[in-house]
Amino acid sequence: MKKEDGYAYGLDPGLRLLREAQRYGVKELTFYGFTVDNCKRPKEQVHAFSGACVKAAEMIARENTELFVFGNTDSSCFPADLLPYAGRRRPAGYTDGKLRVNLLTDYGWEWDMKNGWASREIPRIDLVIRWGGMCRLSGFLPIQTVYSDLYIVKDLWPDFREQQFTDALQWYQRQDVTLGG
Repeated sequence: MKKEDGYAYGLDPGLRLLREAQRYGVKELTFYGFTVDNCKRPKEQVHAFSGACVKAAEMIARENTELFVFGNTDSSCFPADLLPYAGRRRPAGYTDGKLRVNLLTDYGWEWDMKNGWASREIPRIDLVIRWGGMCRLSGFLPIQTVYSDLYIVKDLWPDFREQQFTDALQWYQRQDVTLGG
């Protein structure tokens, strides 16, 4: 399968993960759609993952969620269909029991810092789950992940199974969270 053909296969796993997070009472979830650096890829890939992010946002918005999109809205790679979700003010506290979902789209840590820490409303992240066996953050919210625990799943994202999320949560419960202490 060509890379550009694979992005759509990540949509269903994302929705299943979102529903598992709701089932477990997770209050906030962040998906990494694509990075500023990803926009240097061939145009077929850029078009494919950009379209997948729009479709993901549509799917997320139909769930019991509050959707917030963070990314470089001035970039030609940022999907115009996501502008209504970008730059939204987040109310203090959690409302109506809805899961807050952050979708990083055309996001880059340098862009974030140059724009006065544009993602500042996203709180500190306790757990990062990385599929595909990669042991790196790839610029994922460097301020919020400063004390995050990293859980690596060797399977690729389209092969997501709900048990992987359960395993990650169980693993996290056994960690000694010291926040640098």
